[in-house]
Amino acid sequence: METAAKLFFSSPRFAVAGASQDPHKFGYRVLAWYHARSLNVQPVTPSRPSIKLFLTEYPTVSSPSALPYPQETSLSLVTPPPITLNILREAKEAGIPAVWLQPGSFNDEALRFAKQEFVAGIGGEGGMGSEGWCVLVDGDEALRSARDKEKNERV
Repeated sequence: METAAKLFFSSPRFAVAGASQDPHKFGYRVLAWYHARSLNVQPVTPSRPSIKLFLTEYPTVSSPSALPYPQETSLSLVTPPPITLNILREAKEAGIPAVWLQPGSFNDEALRFAKQEFVAGIGGEGGMGSEGWCVLVDGDEALRSARDKEKNERV
């Protein structure tokens, strides 16, 4: 799974499906995590045209297929399990290479689909947290590993 996490963070763009304007929700916290690391991130939510995060207003897209560069975008999902599988299918069709299923966002079928259908499908048991792989807990280490790998490949 560490290899999948490195592949996830090798993308030049990121998106958060289930992004939220509410600072108490994980959709906001995950979006803020990308923002705090100055990563190129796009919120995905059909419920509002933009999300304000600190001093930055991010325009949203309604679905993964509406992302401007889906083939260059890794997608984090913070959606309820009944919605996640449909988003994964749309992401696959759009050409998104990697997905990260946050704890609580998936059922067995969605997790199986993510791991079988994407170059990198992260989720489920593992990681440093007690609830499985989570960008908020495991993201910094995976991002650092991906950057180290890129740096070594350039040398």
